[in-house]
Amino acid sequence: MQVAKNKRIAAILVAALGVVLAFGLTACGGNSASSSASSSGSSASASSASESTSSAATADDKVIKVGATPTPHAEILNDAVAPLLEEAGYTLEVVEFTDYVLPNTATEDGELDANYFQHIPYLDDFNAEQGTHLVNVAGVHIEPMRIYAGKTASLDDLADGAQVAVPNDTTNEARALLLLQTAGLIELNDPTDLAATPKDIKSNPKNLQFVEVEAATVPTVLQDVDIAVINTNYALGANLGSDLILLTEAGDSPYVNVIVVKEGNENTDKTKALVDAVSSQEVKDYITKTYNGEVIPV
Repeated sequence: MQVAKNKRIAAILVAALGVVLAFGLTACGGNSASSSASSSGSSASASSASESTSSAATADDKVIKVGATPTPHAEILNDAVAPLLEEAGYTLEVVEFTDYVLPNTATEDGELDANYFQHIPYLDDFNAEQGTHLVNVAGVHIEPMRIYAGKTASLDDLADGAQVAVPNDTTNEARALLLLQTAGLIELNDPTDLAATPKDIKSNPKNLQFVEVEAATVPTVLQDVDIAVINTNYALGANLGSDLILLTEAGDSPYVNVIVVKEGNENTDKTKALVDAVSSQEVKDYITKTYNGEVIPV
């Protein structure tokens, strides 16, 4: 009897052990499946994120961001250049600025792919003064600088001590003084000095008083001075009438407005596409027809 009882107990223990082992194997199998699913999910998630990042990077490669002053630069870019870039597979994003400093610093910092607002003497001076590494990749147009009538209607009527508003940045001020010299109002120590200031005036028969203000601000002070020398882009933006023009800079001006990029980006696909577009006959025709000689394509 005792032997039979022991056999029954042994059988029960074996059966119980079998259940435990079976449960343990099932549990391990379940954990393995769960881990595999989790690993698969993580892999899929990482793959999705990678594809999303890759897609965003590809999209960015097809967007060309250019900084420009509103008139005529942003107009030329939006109306004439953007359609050509679209045909080439690029989207043009124009960021407008109302000063001559931020477009350059943004290009230097990589926030912009390029900018379009300045002439070569200004670019050279900016690099020297600011330690930037910006280069000209294409000349687009010339904006002849002009003398405009303010309180005095003609150059012959200028009184002794008349006030003349000029841009206060180095290259544009020198350009203004050179135009005043052409008008016979002053004489500079060096007639070819592209960095001249009022301190470099050798002869000033009418004792002209110079009001030096930021280039963008000159049109706003025109009514308060006798005459003003104004950059064409700002004159256009202020809708100054042609009847106010007293003298226009000669067509052989060295002040060609250019496309500028950071050094090292001269030969990128974006730069090549942008240069091809702005150098096209379509853009030249647009400038000629739109600005009636106030902006001249090169």
